[in-house]
Formats: sequence, structure tokens, C-alpha cells
Amino acid sequence: MNHELILILDFGSQYTQLIARRTRELMVYCEIIPFHYPLEKILNRKPKGIIFSGGPNSVYEADAPTVSKQLYEKAEVPILGICYGMQLLAKDFGGQVEPSDRHEYGHAKLKVTDQRTELFQGLPKEIEVWMSHGDHVSVLPEGFHLTAVTEGICAAIENFDRKIYGVQFHPEVAHTPLGKQILSNFLFGICGCSGDWTPAHFIEEEVEKVRKMVGPQERVITGLSGGVDSTVAAVLVHEAIGDRQTCIFVNNGLLRHKEFETTLELYRENLHLNVIGVDASKEFYEALKGVTDPEKKRKIIGHKFIEVFETAARGIENAKWLVQGTLYPDVIESVSVRGASVTIKTHHNVGGLPEKMNLKLIEPLRELFKDEVRQIGKQLGIPDEILKRHPFPGPGLAVRILGEVTPEKVELLQKADKIFIEELKRAGLYDEVWQAFVVLLPVNSVGVMGDFRTYEQAVALRAVKSTDGMTADWARLPYDFLQKVSSRIISEVRGINRVVYDISSKPPSTIEWE
Repeated sequence: MNHELILILDFGSQYTQLIARRTRELMVYCEIIPFHYPLEKILNRKPKGIIFSGGPNSVYEADAPTVSKQLYEKAEVPILGICYGMQLLAKDFGGQVEPSDRHEYGHAKLKVTDQRTELFQGLPKEIEVWMSHGDHVSVLPEGFHLTAVTEGICAAIENFDRKIYGVQFHPEVAHTPLGKQILSNFLFGICGCSGDWTPAHFIEEEVEKVRKMVGPQERVITGLSGGVDSTVAAVLVHEAIGDRQTCIFVNNGLLRHKEFETTLELYRENLHLNVIGVDASKEFYEALKGVTDPEKKRKIIGHKFIEVFETAARGIENAKWLVQGTLYPDVIESVSVRGASVTIKTHHNVGGLPEKMNLKLIEPLRELFKDEVRQIGKQLGIPDEILKRHPFPGPGLAVRILGEVTPEKVELLQKADKIFIEELKRAGLYDEVWQAFVVLLPVNSVGVMGDFRTYEQAVALRAVKSTDGMTADWARLPYDFLQKVSSRIISEVRGINRVVYDISSKPPSTIEWE
């Protein structure tokens, strides 16, 4: 089945992924491509519409990113320019773009000025929008109409005959509350999309694709991490070829409390996957002995994983394929707006394996965002226990133990982390935060327990709110809740006598500590 397609030309905006996410949420399939994508390839894709993203440049700079003028003549589909994209459209059609006397950043009040507007159909005459620009369109191109303003500045232009539209604000961000409706007007009212991008369609197509790739005889290997992506990928492939897929789930000794045992049971009993469980925790601990540098820890864990995985996979006959849980952000983050090449990031759990083992790749989720993966998982019957599980780093608890990793420290952290997660779920707060965990600090502090002086370790609680992990704000958890968690950890986990709460946001901090 060929889906309706919207192409998003990326000019370097920090919000480009959001345009794609909002478009997908409206059940219209879209792809992000660099602005210099060859015109012939764009035309061959037969898109229903094209969106120009924003970007950090000024259109009058000597090396400002641009598109071939032939695109406007040959594409013959509606075009929407956002921020820089609108300024580029205005310039290319003979208008003028100039630096603004005052820059607009943040909330602004938009007024619709032309009732013939197609972008703002069905919307109030005044709406809140999110601005982020230093330039503005000062002279409209011929054939374009001014359809909205903010504080006297051109905020939207529309060419009804040529179906070319521009908005100076960002409809894709949450700070433009009715932005999704504006995008909907473009996709459905202007481009004529019907919205045929659904989880059921995706599963049906991907299952058929995997069957054709693998054929009737060959076998497939999948590395399971216990997380959402690898689990959904494995279940999808299982739908296609059943037990000709062998999954390998490695315990590196750095998983959450009892996670290896409970997840292995869930894979086998609930999801009926063919899984080999490998407990290699002692090997990982041995390899990490004496290592304190975070990057060295990551590399050691990555190399050791490949070694363990390769050994386990050696006995699987006729295995020609490796399944990876690569997601769409992994693909588009590696596309350089300035460069001409596209490289795919290797998955943190299985990086290097295809080359070492001479396996071909199957990446059934590479067209999806994280929220779409969860929808697919739900449709496949994967329990919330996995689908709603917070993100977990590839190196596991090793990057939450600052300093050397030892079995004793892992056990301390597992117990403390278990209490934090238990209490979040009990209080109904677990699903409200993007990620929550405990960090074991390389700090001892004095405490008093009963009549005895203690000199034990400190931990930090971390809980953040986010939509995609690219930015995050610390979660304002209730004081009474934090007091309860602190009290339980200090009372129940021998070796910890101090609990602190991390109130740093990303940026400037990262979500993980290492």
C-alpha cells in the first residue's frame, strides 16, 4: 500500500521533528528530508504536499540554504513555509525580507485579517501563537495576500491560486494551542489528504515486508533489552515468521531490580517469544572492575555485550538477519542539513554486530516515533508493564553509579530505585513523569541511626517531565511524597543514609548523570 506522503524539507530548525510528529498525529505519513534533497527524487516520491521548516539562517545571507526554483514549477502540490520557510517563499517569489526593528520571541497574539484565508478556516479571529524570529517579510510577493498579523508584523501569507502558504510563527509547538488545527487545514483542506497512516495498516504492511525479506527458510536473531523498542520490534517480527526468530536477552548485571527474571518470564509466557536468556552479569562486573570514567564504562559494556551476544548467537543455524529497534529520530538526527550524506546510527545495544556476524538488518520501526511505537505495541497486545516503562539507558545502572561499578553498589542502587518506582506507581505519579530513577553518588556523609553514628552513601532522586527526551524539566513532586521515599530508602536500604532531589533541567544539565 502506498501511503499519502507529505515531505518536510529541513532547513535546520530545532522544531523540525515536531512538524513531523504533529503531521503523524493527524494520521498523515510524512518524512523529513534535507533541503538539498535532489529535485528529481522529490518529484518521484509524488508527495501530496511539501512543508518548509524553520531554520537559524537569514534568507539574505550569502550561503543561506535554499531550494531549486524549479521545485515551485514542477512539484504542482501545495507548499507551506514555516518561519524561515515562509521568508524563503517570499524572497523566491519576489518579495522582500528584512531584519525586524524588534525581534519576536515567545507568545504573541495573532489576528486574522483576510476572511478568504484557507489556513485559518474554522479558527477564531484572534489566537495565541509562538514566535521565534529576527527577520520579517516587509514586502509581499505578487499574487500573495496578507492573511494574519501580530503587532503589525506579517504573520501569514497565502497565494490561493498557486496553493502556496507561509506562517511566521510555529504551529507545530505546544505553545501555539490551535497549531494542530492550522496544520490540519493544510493537510486535509488544502492538500486533500485522507489520513491513512494507522497502527493497523502499519502492522499489516510491515509483517508482509518482513515475510518477503526473510523468505520461507531463513532465521532471524533479535537482541532484547527489556525496553519498548526492542520488544515491539520482536513481537512484530514474531507475527511475520513465528519461531524462526530467536531472541537473545542478556543480563549484564546492570538491569533494574529482578528485571531480568520477570521480563524473561513475560517474554516467554505472555508474548510467546522464542527467547534465550543469558546471565552474564559476572563477566560484566569483572570487565568493569576499577573503571571510573563514564565513557570507558560505556565502551566496555558495548564491547562485552557484542562478545556475549555473538557467543549466544553462534548456535543458531541458518541465521541471516538481525532485528534492530532503530527509530525514526535515530535516522533523521544523523542527517546533516549542510552535508549531503545520510548515515544511520547503530543501536546502542547491538552496535557493530551486523559487521562482525555478517548479518543483514531488519529495522521494522525505523519509520516511527516513540509514541507511534507505543501505539503499535498496544495494537500488538504488548502489556503496559513494558509499553509504559520509563526509558532506560543502554549501559544500564552503570551510568547511574558514579565511579567504579561493583556488585554491592548495583544491589544498593537496585533496592533504592525499586522503592522510588514503587512509590511513584502507588501515588499515581509514574505515568506523569517521562523518566524517574535513583543515582548512587560517590559521597559518604555522616548520619545518626538510633544511638549510632553512621558514615554511609548518599543517593539522588531524579524525575523529569518531557515529551521526547530532547529537553526536560525537573518534576515538581509533592514534598510529602519525597519525604516518604527518603524515609523508606534510608530505613530499608542498609548502606544509604542520605537522599537528595535533583532539580536541574535539560539543558543545561542532561537527564542522566553520566
